[in-house]
Amino acid sequence: MTSLLQNQGIQISIALGVVGLAVAVVLIRQILAASAGNERMAEIAGAVQEGAKAYLSRQVAAVSLIAVVLFAAIWWARGSITALGFVVGALCSLAAGFIGMHVAVRANVRTAQAASVGAHPALKIAFNGGAVTGLLVVALGLLSVGVFYLVVQKITGETKPAIESLIGLALGSSLISVFARLGGGIYTKAADVGADLVGKNEQNLPEDDPRNPATIADNVGDNVGDCAGMAADLFETYVVTVGATMVLTALLLKGAGSLLEPLMALPLLIGGVCIVTSIIGTYFVRLGGGTNVMGAMYKGFLVSAILAVPAIWWAISYALGSMESTIADTGFNGRMLFYCTLLGLVITGLIIWITEYYTGTGFRPVRSIAKASETGHGTNVIQ
Repeated sequence: MTSLLQNQGIQISIALGVVGLAVAVVLIRQILAASAGNERMAEIAGAVQEGAKAYLSRQVAAVSLIAVVLFAAIWWARGSITALGFVVGALCSLAAGFIGMHVAVRANVRTAQAASVGAHPALKIAFNGGAVTGLLVVALGLLSVGVFYLVVQKITGETKPAIESLIGLALGSSLISVFARLGGGIYTKAADVGADLVGKNEQNLPEDDPRNPATIADNVGDNVGDCAGMAADLFETYVVTVGATMVLTALLLKGAGSLLEPLMALPLLIGGVCIVTSIIGTYFVRLGGGTNVMGAMYKGFLVSAILAVPAIWWAISYALGSMESTIADTGFNGRMLFYCTLLGLVITGLIIWITEYYTGTGFRPVRSIAKASETGHGTNVIQ
């Protein structure tokens, strides 16, 4: 019964991951169906798309050499299963970044075209472009961890090799994350500085003038670093978090008995139900009567967070059988786990609000810096 419960929990999370992928595909089709603007807009967008594709192709070639060496080292040190997990993690991380960037460089020009109509259609395309990457990250994360864990467990007939394979999977995702995030960031900063030095100082071209090749390179860097790099980075964080939770559960709660396997499946199940609440939340991101973009974003977050509360309660109840079930000799029960998840939701909301307060133009910190800048660079730095 325990094994059945665990497998059902993981299978449910896998099914919900497929739902996330399906919604991402629908959003991609909607984005690509929108107008890409006039011929000049399409020409500039095409240059950025071509540059982004060339950059990623070059980066993949460089990373592949390192990946082959690491794959051989992991195979020699930890065995074929962990090495295979390394490959799966790297490929899924690369897929999340590549598809996310592919959509982003096409959503950019469509957002610009939609902005000529109004803020509402522009926000819709821009947000959907970001939602595609977000859904790809969590869906591929759940699928890679859940499917690989079940396959390894079925092949070996044991839990230990399946747990060890998750370490390799996390390492593979980390490899792509490092190169995509850092490499893209360095590239875009170099292009940005070059565009300013040559374009503005030497040729007297305006900021971000498309006639400046370095400006195109700067936009390429923004996409490969902030889109592909961010997607790979988030995928790595997601996989490492879920995988580490499962590994720590197996190591620290050996005395949990029949609850051990359901507890190991719980992180995946919570991730799965939260995909659904996040999808629902995306439909509430609307400007309404104003143009406050952050207000629209808050609507989606609040809906997702509120719906996540009963969804997580159900996931914990399903995995443990009862919210009052005590976990081994720890003294913790399902209700306490639920309170921990609520704390995570609250902290997430606080991070969003605090970040907006200290970086938004409508709040005192940024306004005080702008005011200090009126008297010179020195007061700007001091403020």
